[in-house]
Amino acid sequence: MHRLSTCVTLACAGLFLPSLALAATYTVGPSGRDYTQLTTLVDNVNLEPGDVVLVDGGATYTGGVVIRSNDGGSAQNPVTFRWSGTGSSRPRIQGGTHTVKFQQSNHVVFQGFDVRGGSSTCLFNEANDVVVRDSIIRDCPGHGILAADQLSGSFTLEHSEIFNAGAGSTKHAIYMQSDEVAFPNAVFTMRFNYVHDGNGGNLLKTRHQRSLVHYNWFEGAAYQEIELIGPDCFTQQDGWSPELKREDAELVGNVIVHTSDWGNAIRAGGDLNGRSNGRVRMVNNTILFNRSGSATAFLAQLGVGSVEMHNNVVYQTTGGAPSILRENPASGMEDPYCAPYSREPWAAGRKVAGSNNWVQSGATNVPGEWTGTVYGSNPQFANVGQLQLKPAEGSALVLAGNPSPQTASAFPFPSPLARPLFNAPARAKLAIGAQTARPAAGQIDIGAVASGQAPVSQVPRSLRGSKPLIPGNSPAPGFMRSKDVAAPAAGPSAAAPVVTQPQADAAVAPAAKSLRITPPILLLWQRIQGLWDEQLR
Repeated sequence: MHRLSTCVTLACAGLFLPSLALAATYTVGPSGRDYTQLTTLVDNVNLEPGDVVLVDGGATYTGGVVIRSNDGGSAQNPVTFRWSGTGSSRPRIQGGTHTVKFQQSNHVVFQGFDVRGGSSTCLFNEANDVVVRDSIIRDCPGHGILAADQLSGSFTLEHSEIFNAGAGSTKHAIYMQSDEVAFPNAVFTMRFNYVHDGNGGNLLKTRHQRSLVHYNWFEGAAYQEIELIGPDCFTQQDGWSPELKREDAELVGNVIVHTSDWGNAIRAGGDLNGRSNGRVRMVNNTILFNRSGSATAFLAQLGVGSVEMHNNVVYQTTGGAPSILRENPASGMEDPYCAPYSREPWAAGRKVAGSNNWVQSGATNVPGEWTGTVYGSNPQFANVGQLQLKPAEGSALVLAGNPSPQTASAFPFPSPLARPLFNAPARAKLAIGAQTARPAAGQIDIGAVASGQAPVSQVPRSLRGSKPLIPGNSPAPGFMRSKDVAAPAAGPSAAAPVVTQPQADAAVAPAAKSLRITPPILLLWQRIQGLWDEQLR
């Protein structure tokens, strides 16, 4: 039903609703839908705040989807693209230079897709307040997910799987940055993801102003699993300077499994293009070197502000013990390309703190600033060969953590997470609502996975698995916002993926629009519908 006719009907009924919010639902699928291709929809319709695009699964759609500035939502009412729930598999978007691009389309939710094959990127972000949820990003010959140096802001990546992405030394599975001029105080949030089997570069490289990397499983980078550095000094907007912002990062509850010959699991500070001056906080992470040879858990170079580490476990399964926090000395570095030209590993002298970390006997570069360090030959995981990293009974990790680690008063991390709330995913894509909670109080285990796991909520089994939760039935409102709610369109499911072709003549016709009511007046709307239905009888 069109917005105009709906308003006329309500007016005729003598109803005055100043807070009524109208939005449209569009459907995309191989047949019987408003459009057969996402590209056709976004090229011909200007989406408005609250609009929902439901896309059928069991089909492949043409890549090169550009969601533009006239398709954005609002902070309280985003535009949502979502798998409709029909079809035997997720809707696949494949090919193109950028398979999906958010081009200044702020306030967008993108949920439930399989994105692959973009020659430059599978997913390119040039927008603010974008949420990518419950999606698979894979088989990307270049970057998996890339953020632009300019006009990119806050970005959330959750409950997704990213693999077979990256190339060489400069293209990464995930490469994030924010525009500190256009979007000061932007935040990159990454939680409940499984990132693995990189084809090149790092699994995560972030130049973002504030990175919150919580409860993820990283495994199998070509280089570092994680790199935390400053903005590229050559690509920023006018008005930017290295002193404008500091690039801080918090890593909580992550599993990092390093298998390549590259020496480091994590590198922080700067490359020759930009230094962070940033503060890094690491709490309850598990870093596992699953190979022999020289290994470094954390390498500081070219301008780290500070590092604090609490309740982490660092273990090498064979062939020695790792270096814990190593400094890349000034003598080993080239001159940076941009000011400041210091080659020192620290921005303003070494600043290190930490408590209750488990360290392998024989490890080197163990910070003397730490307190309560636990040493041992083996952390006694449940089954390290199968990467089951929950502490076994009798493990020295059990109840040995600092239950309330305080950030260092001399170099405090801003707004730190008090303690980990969840376990890392168990080497698999984690469905929405399937995260498992850690104890909210009392003693705590060292590492990313607690010895006794408890479900977040009693989620019906029918709502778990590879498909998104049925809209409106999310067990975790913090991760499925009420503004995302929309009923899935009915339609046939396909038994196997079908490659659909653009239909220029029919697809550009105006789509029928349905009425969607914002949650604060949902009850009132239901009462209005009841009166309306009685009149129609």
